[in-house]
Amino acid sequence: MSEFTLSDRVQLIKPSPTLAVTTRARELRAQGRDVIGLGAGEPDFDTPQNIKDAAVDAIARGMTRYTAVDGTPELKQAVLDKFSRENGLDYDLSQILVSAGAKHSLYNMIMALIGEGDEVIIPAPYWVSYPDIVKLAGGKPVIVEADMASGFLITPDQLAAAITEKTKLFILNSPSNPTGAVYSRGQLEALGEVLREHPEVLIASDDIYEHVLWTDEPFTNIAMACPELKDQVMVINGVSKAYAMTGWRIGYAAGPANVIGAMRKIQGQSTSNAASISQAAALEALTGPQDFIPPMVEAFKARHDHVVDRLNRIDGVSCQPCAGTFYAFPDFSGAISGIDNMTNDLELSAWILDSAEVALVPGTAFGAPGFIRISYAIDLKTLDEAIDRIENLLKG
Repeated sequence: MSEFTLSDRVQLIKPSPTLAVTTRARELRAQGRDVIGLGAGEPDFDTPQNIKDAAVDAIARGMTRYTAVDGTPELKQAVLDKFSRENGLDYDLSQILVSAGAKHSLYNMIMALIGEGDEVIIPAPYWVSYPDIVKLAGGKPVIVEADMASGFLITPDQLAAAITEKTKLFILNSPSNPTGAVYSRGQLEALGEVLREHPEVLIASDDIYEHVLWTDEPFTNIAMACPELKDQVMVINGVSKAYAMTGWRIGYAAGPANVIGAMRKIQGQSTSNAASISQAAALEALTGPQDFIPPMVEAFKARHDHVVDRLNRIDGVSCQPCAGTFYAFPDFSGAISGIDNMTNDLELSAWILDSAEVALVPGTAFGAPGFIRISYAIDLKTLDEAIDRIENLLKG
């Protein structure tokens, strides 16, 4: 078979540190091994029935043709209404773009905004796709590290120090994947003081975990905390997490009309519109009953409390409670240092998979060596079984 020369662009994307673990887990399952997967980045709940019914109805009505590239008028209006109702943010329809998932919205934005050598500030730990998409666009990821002591939140001084004349974009994810960290309104206001001095820097607020939150303070993004910065903010969201619709692939963006227009051009030459049936389902998600969300979040919070407590009882493991998402992000560096010939979280994850049959995501994938991301989007009984296996393995 011929070996074709690939583009320099694709060479910029390094093999995912999680790919080896995922591939190995699949191999073990094929061998009949009882592998428990704690790497899922999606709710374990089913999509609500009313949303599925709306999709079936859309098929029956023949809604199977192309839509406008940026989404159906009905869905765009529902997105606009959602922002006004839940976030107090008012937009025109020209400022709304519907895409095939929040990742697609982020990709469109970065491709529309970032050119060769442009810098993008990304707090670490970060979602794995941020740096690679920036590199694909020819940009330079500028990583600003936050640690457990800071609650995985960067400070205004760190942000100010990272901004240069080449900075074009700052990505802020709260609640955060992988840490579950959440910026308070006051912390966002403090970051806003820095960004107010740099109107040329677009702020991307990745709000995909907006509803998976259990703080006393209501959800706030930086456009809500700093209304004067609203025209400088691109809000990214979607239906995947709040409505258990990861496979439906609907995300949306709201922000400066010229950037949204450029994103529409990018999307028009890649996917065109998001799937018409998924758009009909998303319309029902945003406009229909919202009573599905609180019980789901309550279940995630109960699992969070249980998992964090159990992890902190394991020697060499330290796990900070978080305020949202469905991930725990424990520090395993103490455990790693106590194991002969073990040097990092990648090796630890591979060892746990092979020996304890539990699949985890190493923190290196998120820019946080020594940590492990554990998804608790799975039932408590299985979570306990997985943690038992990890604990027994580490005890030797």
